[in-house]
Amino acid sequence: MAGGLLGGGGGGGLRGHGELPLNADINVTSLVDVAFVLLIIFMITAPIMQGGVDVRLPRAEAKPIEPKSGLVITVDRTGQIFLDQTALTYEDFRSTFPAFVRTKHPTGVYLRADGRVDYATVVRVLAVMRASGVNDVGLVAEPEEVGGP
Repeated sequence: MAGGLLGGGGGGGLRGHGELPLNADINVTSLVDVAFVLLIIFMITAPIMQGGVDVRLPRAEAKPIEPKSGLVITVDRTGQIFLDQTALTYEDFRSTFPAFVRTKHPTGVYLRADGRVDYATVVRVLAVMRASGVNDVGLVAEPEEVGGP
């Protein structure tokens, strides 16, 4: 009786009369199905969870500003910064712009940046302007050409 409870009948893997042997293999079909479902879920949700929004910036008609209406900061193609007409390096601009704003109190501050200048350069200039207490900065653009060449 003890031999029957412990499964000690000996033999070559047959559990009883006419039964098939135990299958100890893992069924990978269901595992692959679950893996593919998870892959599809991640493929669908990954683009949604990205931080940025894909936009196409519009072209707009821009009125040219009057030179005497405010302070104009210009960044040319090479990254050279101009405070009105005075050329400055980034370090000079960073050190002199806050004092200039405190003493002159400009009515408006406008940033003119060449379209070919690095985005990082423009952001650095904007950061100096914001740190100096200038919160409203006008970004100057060229007027849109209505007719094609």
